[in-house]
Amino acid sequence: MVMLAIMGSAVLLLAALGFQYLADMAPCKMCYWQRYPHIAAILFGFGFFIVKHPSVLWLGAASALATAIIGMYHAGVERGIWQGPTSCTSGSIDGLSTEDLMAQIMAAPMVRCDDIAWELFGLSMAGWNAVASLGLVVIWLWASRLWNTR
Repeated sequence: MVMLAIMGSAVLLLAALGFQYLADMAPCKMCYWQRYPHIAAILFGFGFFIVKHPSVLWLGAASALATAIIGMYHAGVERGIWQGPTSCTSGSIDGLSTEDLMAQIMAAPMVRCDDIAWELFGLSMAGWNAVASLGLVVIWLWASRLWNTR
């Protein structure tokens, strides 16, 4: 089970890297935020094989849950449900002078978090990461349950 969880995070990371390097889709700041918990989950998974303690399985589940939450937040930002970080989204231009508008344009991130770069069946990459990562949470918890019943 732990190897399945490790492979799940690895596949999601490889997919993100594939979109970035093969499909030439530069990630935004929030896209990077979603990668870090996957890296942590992979490390916790391999760490479990060393320490063999069930708390490591819970840390893997927490990592998967963290990236799922970030993915849901990012998907909501993309859909305009809530506002994202101002350093990663487009701001309002109401009442800005030409100079202020130009300054905002020049300071804008290259890739905005509120743009949907790719989607499938109505879900963006962030949405799919959230769905898949929730599945990984279940796998981590199942692994913990199997470990505790042996």
